[in-house]
Amino acid sequence: MAAAGVASRRVSEQMIEAGRVEVNGEIVTELGRRIDPETDLVSVDGVAVQLDPEKRYVMLNKPVGVVSSLSDERGRPDLRRYTDAYEERLFNVGRLDAETSGLLVLTNDGDLAHVLAHPSFGVMKTYIAKVGGRMTPQTVAKLTAGIELDDGPIAADKARLLDVERASSMVELTLHSGRNRIVRRMLDAVGHPVTQLVRRSFGPLHLGTLRSGAVRDLTKVEVGQLLTLSRGAGSDR
Repeated sequence: MAAAGVASRRVSEQMIEAGRVEVNGEIVTELGRRIDPETDLVSVDGVAVQLDPEKRYVMLNKPVGVVSSLSDERGRPDLRRYTDAYEERLFNVGRLDAETSGLLVLTNDGDLAHVLAHPSFGVMKTYIAKVGGRMTPQTVAKLTAGIELDDGPIAADKARLLDVERASSMVELTLHSGRNRIVRRMLDAVGHPVTQLVRRSFGPLHLGTLRSGAVRDLTKVEVGQLLTLSRGAGSDR
């Protein structure tokens, strides 16, 4: 735990003695317990600990016009302009279409990427959309009540109107669906086509003030939250 940067050796021992540490889901109170960092799962206060120092987790604020791919057969700007700056071979967790900006996770943790991007899990995501027309509270209510699309019914987990102007509106949508271009299709279906779309959050991660095109390593707390989320998802499948 000390080597993983959780706390000093002494504080780590105190955490173990206090019953705050779990290994593979079981509370451990004995000091000096040996683990295999490649196979054992350690958590403190229910939050996963990253034991493999070779794993890297990066947040990108993807700009409009960049495709969520490491190569594009049509020659469009892709994610290599960001991943090439790292020694590790990073790839994206899930996708954002070229016209959508916002939070995208890059990592070399294949297990985490596979679980969090899998449609059956449906990680919660929040988007802010600028749409055409004056949206009403009644229309926002339709988004959470559920609407019918070509590939089946869909409902936002949360929706709220942020601003209404003469010819446009701003709306925030939170949903767990992983269906393709789902936010754009939902808003089209209620008569308000998207003109701008940004993903502000992905699971426990929030874009914050990260500027467009910028990248940063996730903090230890953020990595712990993401690993906790992925382990929970993997165990539910």
